[in-house]
Amino acid sequence: MTIRVVVVDDQAMVRSGFAALLSAQSDIDVVGDAADGLQGVAVSRRTHPDVVLMDVRMPELNGLEAARQLLDPPPGVVHRPKVLMLTTFDLDDYVYEALRIGASGFLLKDAPITDLIQAVRVVAAGDALLAPSVTRRLIADFARQRPVRRRDPALRLNGLTPRETEVLELIARGLSNTEIADALVVAEQTVKTHVGRVLAKLALRDRAQAVVFAYESGLVTPGDR
Repeated sequence: MTIRVVVVDDQAMVRSGFAALLSAQSDIDVVGDAADGLQGVAVSRRTHPDVVLMDVRMPELNGLEAARQLLDPPPGVVHRPKVLMLTTFDLDDYVYEALRIGASGFLLKDAPITDLIQAVRVVAAGDALLAPSVTRRLIADFARQRPVRRRDPALRLNGLTPRETEVLELIARGLSNTEIADALVVAEQTVKTHVGRVLAKLALRDRAQAVVFAYESGLVTPGDR
């Protein structure tokens, strides 16, 4: 199945470069591009992409607000693409907020092209892009800047079994399903089942939101290993 992609970035060279590299893949079709958030929302609504690569800082409408409009569309708009945020290494605050509203992950602009292509495929398949080496640093950094939000944590976390709680902790530490399976000495399919139940019970869209929830609820704190 061909993955339909829209690239949104205010830097023309970055936008055209990403579009050309992705279009060269047999399973990816770049169906549109835009230079700011407003255009990005309009193009996405018109072309119905599977994945939107969304720059964080742009004129007219920043990437966070554009992502919010795509992920929480007004009545009558059915299409909701996956959103993959593009950011620089300075760990922009917008990225954290984007994960909270349902973005499927983030990608550093200077990442290798193979990472970009894989990121699009991972997100299109319905998973969240959580590279352990970057995710732990990103979430922990922002968690340090904010007081823990304890919005009915007992009610929500108490709905999980001990094993599901353990799985949520490991997700928040950036472990993949394979790594979680190794850590718990269970089959990977068992881990997938636990992950699905955690997301369903906590009403979370994907693993990215699970990571944010784990930190905001206080289940995991910066510096934990």
